Amino acid sequence: MKKSDMFDIEKWYTDNHQQKLKGRYITLEKILPFINKLDPIFEVKNIGKSELDKDIFSVTFGEGSKNILIWTQMHGNESTGTKAMFDLFKFIEESIGKSKIADNIFKKCKITVIPLLNPDGAEAYTRVNANQIDLNRDVIDQSAAESKVLMNLLQKVKPEFCFNLHDQRTIFSVGEMNKPATLSFLAPSVDKERTITKGRKETMKTIVAMNNMLQKFIPDQIGRYSDEFYPTATGDNFQKMGHNTILIESGHFKNDYQRENTRRFTFLALLQGIISIVQSEKEIDFHLYFDIPNNQKQYLDIIIKNIEYKGTIVDIGVLFIESLIDSKLHLVPSVEVIGDLKLYDADKVIFNQKMVVKSKNELIKWLKNEYIRII
Repeated sequence: MKKSDMFDIEKWYTDNHQQKLKGRYITLEKILPFINKLDPIFEVKNIGKSELDKDIFSVTFGEGSKNILIWTQMHGNESTGTKAMFDLFKFIEESIGKSKIADNIFKKCKITVIPLLNPDGAEAYTRVNANQIDLNRDVIDQSAAESKVLMNLLQKVKPEFCFNLHDQRTIFSVGEMNKPATLSFLAPSVDKERTITKGRKETMKTIVAMNNMLQKFIPDQIGRYSDEFYPTATGDNFQKMGHNTILIESGHFKNDYQRENTRRFTFLALLQGIISIVQSEKEIDFHLYFDIPNNQKQYLDIIIKNIEYKGTIVDIGVLFIESLIDSKLHLVPSVEVIGDLKLYDADKVIFNQKMVVKSKNELIKWLKNEYIRII
């Protein structure tokens, strides 16, 4: 994507993204109105049922030969990618015939999307499905109904590329810079030796293209996951089967607890990734993938400095735990780390030199009184 195109699309996003779909608590019932109103250029199919008999849909568009499969919310409480997909649908619908980028994607690709793979987990706002199965570790056993739906679609579509969309927690930071990892990428391994196969090179090149673009908007806020091989993971196995798979983890942007800014960058990353696949950019050096800093765990929601705790002056690192209560998300503070936190950063740093805390329970009670948030 040219620099001028990139900023034109970013401007389009500001004015035109799917603003009516928002928040973190995204369920099947919330996306159904948007699915039902999709333009006829999108083919909508009911492709199966969840364990609790909720519908699972696919949305397909494009008339090209490059098959791409995208799925979101295989973990029910990871919804940023779902919002970004509906932004992508809206961009394609509004830009066909007006944008060379949209026209090129439509003519050269056939893109199939599962906008919400785990509707039961989404409803309960949990990572797992109704039977407490992590769908991202069920590709071998295929014990979940939702896993079978995904595998059946994979075998039907036979994608050249896959995008597996997830969310990651606030704690993830970029390298040693202590900035939040607003997005992180992974080109999954196919074996314990982390062999760099031809397919992995292609995924790495696409990730490099996405990273190069995103650095213009959120410099030093893109991380890379460890490529340790997980024998039961979806991405690792799809990659091993010959379907080039890219994992996108949408993370935290400072003070963006609804992840609306993160959603913007996820949309831009997806668009750039698809464009890179269409263009088959041979000049990209896959080795640059390894220049993307590894994810670390050095970002927090709150740091409270200089508290006297059990007779010692320490810093307290706080992370919010998301809890669904009466269909609203509560961010409940929890103590993540206690000690000298000079290597950490946070959304909020509080200096509280006069506070004395005698126990962890007392500390947690105080935090809950002061810092519970509802989003």
